[in-house]
Order: sequence, then C-alpha cells, then structure tokens
Amino acid sequence: MNVFRLCGDMLHLASILLLLYKLRSSRSCSGISCKMQEMYLIVFGTRYLDLLYSFVSVYNTSMKVIFITSTAYIIYLMRFKPPISETYDKQGDRFPYLKFLLPPCVLLALLTPDSYHPTEVLWTFSIWFEAVAILPQLTLLQKNRVVENLTSHYVVAMGLYRLFYIVNWVYRYYTEGFVNYIGWIGGTIQVALYLDFFYYYYLA
Repeated sequence: MNVFRLCGDMLHLASILLLLYKLRSSRSCSGISCKMQEMYLIVFGTRYLDLLYSFVSVYNTSMKVIFITSTAYIIYLMRFKPPISETYDKQGDRFPYLKFLLPPCVLLALLTPDSYHPTEVLWTFSIWFEAVAILPQLTLLQKNRVVENLTSHYVVAMGLYRLFYIVNWVYRYYTEGFVNYIGWIGGTIQVALYLDFFYYYYLA
C-alpha cells in the first residue's frame, strides 16, 4: 500500500467519523441524505463479498468491516433511533436512486466486467454505483441551500477520499503498470460530481 491509498482510506474513515459525531452530538440528521447511505451500504455489500472467502490482511479486513457496519449503523440512527430519526427529512430526501441509478449501473456492470464471474460483476457494479452515490446528498443540499459546517466537512472528506484514490491509481500506473479502466472512469465521474461543491466550500 502506498501513501496515497492510505490517505484515501483515512479520509474515508474520517468522513464517517465526522458524520457519526454530527449525529451523536447534535442528535439531528438534518441535511444528511439517508438515500446516499443506503447506496453506500449496497456498494460495500457488493464490493466486499471477498470477506466471506479471502483474507488479505488485518488492515484490509478491518477497514471493510468498519465501512459496512458504520454505514449500517448510520442508517439505523437516521431511520429508527429517536430523537435523531425524528429530524430526518423524508420529504426532502426523495432521490429515486432505485429507479434512475440502479438499473443503468446494473446494465454497465453486465457490459463492462473483466470477467463474468459473479463477484467480478458485482465488483464492477459497485464501482459504477459508487460513482453516482453522492447525487442524493447533493440534491438534498441544493434543496436546503443552508449547509451546516460538519455536513460540509463530511461531504468534502468524501470527495477528497476519492481524489486520493485517483492519485493512487496514477502512482500505481507509473510504478507498477497497474491498469483499472473501470475504476478510473468511475472515480473520475465521482470526483467530477463533487467539483461544484468543492468550489463553494472553498469560497466559504
């Protein structure tokens, strides 16, 4: 593992911790999209199936388990745990990802995998689905217009996590000859969706 991948992982972890801190300290999930968290739980569930049959390292396994369990816990807090669940904006957080994002990502997963082994198809799906997982959150923020500091820090940390992954891929290409076209394209789309938010975050 290189320093760029490590920074990406730590930023991803930091974003989750920031979100959990916001939820627990303010006892409110105002401005946070549960739909985005649901999409990420689907991403992790389809990407980390290797937890069931493969062991790479303690670090690798720990991070995957943390991402899955913390995301499920966030959904639980937002959907079912008063008083946090009572602040969830169900009317504002209505992005229909199951209708508009899931089908094209499934289609891309069937058209673009390196092989048609089930785990490879699911991994490919997770890349395309993660690429657009920020859309419910950005849509909710655009509706609300006023963004809390912790929420904005959370979104920026998520964007920077993926940006460092792109730098990691560039580094690995030049040092190892590593090629991952699907990951590159998906990551680029994902970061591009964050650019407008980055701009306004910088101005603020």
